[in-house]
Amino acid sequence: MSAAPKFTTLGCRLNAYETEAMKELAGQAGLGNAVIVNTCAVTSEAVRKARQEIRRLRRENPGARLIVTGCAAQTEPETFAAMAEVDAVIGNTEKMAADTWARLAGDFIGETERVLVDDIMSVRETAGHLIDGFGSRSRAYVQVQNGCDHRCTFCIIPFGRGNSRSVPAGVVVEQIKRLVGAGYNEVVLTGVDLTSWGADLPAAPKLGDLVMRILRLVPDLPRLRISSIDSIEVDDNLMQAIATEPRLMPHLHLSLQHGDDLILKRMKRRHLREDAIRFAEEARRLRPEMTFGADIIAGFPTETEAAFENSLRLVEECHLTWLHVFPYSPRPGTPAARMPQVKGPEIKARAARLRAAGEARVAAHLAEQQGRAHAVLMEAPRMGRTEQFTEVVFESDRPEGQIVQARVTGWQGGHLTAA
Repeated sequence: MSAAPKFTTLGCRLNAYETEAMKELAGQAGLGNAVIVNTCAVTSEAVRKARQEIRRLRRENPGARLIVTGCAAQTEPETFAAMAEVDAVIGNTEKMAADTWARLAGDFIGETERVLVDDIMSVRETAGHLIDGFGSRSRAYVQVQNGCDHRCTFCIIPFGRGNSRSVPAGVVVEQIKRLVGAGYNEVVLTGVDLTSWGADLPAAPKLGDLVMRILRLVPDLPRLRISSIDSIEVDDNLMQAIATEPRLMPHLHLSLQHGDDLILKRMKRRHLREDAIRFAEEARRLRPEMTFGADIIAGFPTETEAAFENSLRLVEECHLTWLHVFPYSPRPGTPAARMPQVKGPEIKARAARLRAAGEARVAAHLAEQQGRAHAVLMEAPRMGRTEQFTEVVFESDRPEGQIVQARVTGWQGGHLTAA
């Protein structure tokens, strides 16, 4: 009996979701004694780490076939095909196709076709892989959208994921019904550009329409979350859901990227700093307990100290709590890579200042929760998360996967404590 294939995932939550789908496809095809690396292309550093991981995995698995896929394989197939450690390179569309895995399992891929990477921009439909239960025993992730129609100057991802494609609402609702029937108490909607969901569907529904439909048609779903959103694309129905639907969790991760208008224009973002501030204020007015995460890039080309200070002030002005800070690194093939660059040490220092501001906001948020009651979804016997996605650690075991009522007794590090 051949060894089961081994999977390594680099990068985002969507990649992790797709790895679970690939495991099913590989298992159905009977693929054995193989190592599959699902790569990320978001930065040059991500590609470097992918190459490093491939070399390590080859040393540890000398007799296995090594297959590379994911966004870096899609955008730079020649880079990985040139590596002596790699046996096959498959693109983001191909990795979701059953016949690809049948070919891999049957040794149909020879030296002349080691690279199976088609033009991602020609893909018009969302892959039909819907997996039930990716995540923990408590929380499941549902991919409702893939690809991106926007062309931010720092980003290579549209060339790895293709244009935006949406999963029809009826398909999403049926999957969530199955997940709730299987015992999941929380579902997270995910996508590459989530707020563009529906633009390619008949009548062009909006993300808010999908959220309202899920909450209406799946009344037994206790908690619904939405992952990273572009606040400038938020529609009226999503704002209504924020205001009126307690089952929609009060935590939003915002794709802000910067706080300076000139830098935002050079990034080709579609919002200005006042748009971000206005959205955050309105969301908190409608839902006072709302918390925000945000992506912010430090050291984007041409960023002056004054421009950086605008990003730093945005942390307070938007009441951002959970920051994902990205030190800018040039991505070959993007317009930003050709702009005047900020020196590396300055980028590193600015990223550290942003992280420090984020840590201060986390501390303030945790202190505000002292003595408050929360409904906590248990991810482990002694750890769960509040509605705002704040981690809570308990002194004794609770049932994993269940929502328990708890009163906050204190906080330490980056988490709350409860008895």
